[in-house]
Amino acid sequence: MRAGSLSKLLKRGAIWGFIVFELIFFSIAGEFLSVSDKAFLDVDNMLLLFKQSAPIGIIAMGMSIIMINGNIDLSVGATYAISAVILLDSMSWPIFAGMGDGAIFISWGLALLTGTALGALNGLIVWKTGVDAFIVTLGSMLGYRGLVFMYNGEQPTSHLNWTLVDFAEAQFLGLHTATWFLVVVTAAIWFLMSKTVHGRNAYAIGDNRTAAINAGIRVGPHMLVNFMLIGFLAALSAVVFYSESGSVNPNDGELYELWVITAVVLGGTKLTGGAGSIISTFGGVLAIQLLRKGLAHVGADTSTVNLVIGLILIAVLFVDRQLNIKGKEELKA
Repeated sequence: MRAGSLSKLLKRGAIWGFIVFELIFFSIAGEFLSVSDKAFLDVDNMLLLFKQSAPIGIIAMGMSIIMINGNIDLSVGATYAISAVILLDSMSWPIFAGMGDGAIFISWGLALLTGTALGALNGLIVWKTGVDAFIVTLGSMLGYRGLVFMYNGEQPTSHLNWTLVDFAEAQFLGLHTATWFLVVVTAAIWFLMSKTVHGRNAYAIGDNRTAAINAGIRVGPHMLVNFMLIGFLAALSAVVFYSESGSVNPNDGELYELWVITAVVLGGTKLTGGAGSIISTFGGVLAIQLLRKGLAHVGADTSTVNLVIGLILIAVLFVDRQLNIKGKEELKA
């Protein structure tokens, strides 16, 4: 088997092997250390896990495209928060008074438009200035978070709509609404990346931007579309979650960018771009949520969860680097 094929197989299969290991480990450990009467593999527990994976998972699909493209977006947590603020606050604006539940659709649209516009701003700056996306989105992460605090100060923004709550808590075929959003988004992004010219161009640009330009690919507009897409998905994640929650704090979404990037990298996407799998990203999201839920199941605190996930991320990056070095050496030989 060629080095590249072996490396790809290991990357795509490793995440599912890790998930199986997590399920077995926490099921056994839970018998001795669990702080709950329920078994870890309880059906309701697993369905809840899928639902809890949705906020990070929806954003992770957009981050996969950005990273495959050779970029990164550190502003997704702040975009998520400000979209949630617009969603909840707009439903109480006087202009929509008397519309009843009809205002829900307008508020959804405003939230999604906000996320898309913020993503477009990031993409436009990266395209027109040539500044690295890491620097641009680091700045916008701080700027967008500042907008959240400017909008409503230190106070939470709240608006509980029971029609929205019923929609968010509904189940179809045993799966919650949030889970269905995650599944549909995953399928749509998989199709985009696997079956369209845009997806093929994303891989080409991430692998070798100069070659992509020479091949006639319009790199700037392409990246702009991808930043708009991740902004839209960050807003969609907020719409899905806060339709049920009904209250957003100014600090909500903090560290989401790190959780999302960890899930994407754990799924095998290269930080340098040009390689990645949407299905494996889905696996990475599940693996992260399983780890968080499993460690909580055996009584670990938040700091322990963060430490373990941080160590796993370092290990994954180290293994990825070693596989890439080995593959290059074998190709030279």
